[in-house]
Amino acid sequence: MHLPPNYNSTALIAKGGKRLQHFYLGSFEIAYAKIEGDMIVCAAYSHELPKYGITVGLTNYAAAYCTGLLLARRLLNKFGLDKIYEGQVEITGDEFNVESIDGQPSAFTCYLDAGLARTTTGNKVFGALKGAVDGGLSIPHSTKRFPGYDTESKEFNAEVHRKHILGLNVAEYMRLLMEEDEEAYKKQFSRFIKNGVTSESMEGMYRKAHATIRENPVHEKKPKREVKKKRWNRAKLTLGQRKDRVAQKKASFLRAQAAEED
Repeated sequence: MHLPPNYNSTALIAKGGKRLQHFYLGSFEIAYAKIEGDMIVCAAYSHELPKYGITVGLTNYAAAYCTGLLLARRLLNKFGLDKIYEGQVEITGDEFNVESIDGQPSAFTCYLDAGLARTTTGNKVFGALKGAVDGGLSIPHSTKRFPGYDTESKEFNAEVHRKHILGLNVAEYMRLLMEEDEEAYKKQFSRFIKNGVTSESMEGMYRKAHATIRENPVHEKKPKREVKKKRWNRAKLTLGQRKDRVAQKKASFLRAQAAEED
């Protein structure tokens, strides 16, 4: 009996960097297991986000949401389901689940594998999960690990979650730090300042990115660079060159011998 693949949405927060600049890159993958190993069906990475207008903050919750959204739209586009399952376009932060539509192919269902990531409330893994669900993937989950869930009252505040998705929590901290310590603000948000990202433009940046991701989630392969192969071994000498080389060595030896006798 042949069983269909059991897809896992694998959320990884992997350490990476460029030269001396070390930071965390988020990757979100859809994979299924085979005897020879996991087979990756589709993947999205936070270092792709600058293409969609997000040039800073690639490690925060809002960026993780965008990466999950990118994965979902890319995967559904790959299987021709992107027009059928659009997901949750309006950002509410509230619970949303994708259900299969009658007369259409079933919703793409997968399950979260957080790997070694700590599944604490507000972890970026759940930001990626929320982005994937809002993007149209069916992933069983609850709101208990989203920002805004109160473990004491057992209540979920969707507005708090919405602010995290749109980076408004970062924007609020930027304003607070600017008022309290301008030097610390300039130091901590130097890359934001350099790229012209302010607390006022934060929400617009993410909303624009969400729309752009939905318009074109397809991964563009980089053209292969033409690499000129270099050979460092000595070039072969012709017969004439070898004979001339021997003659030169012989003459040099004879001169040295004559000098010693004198």
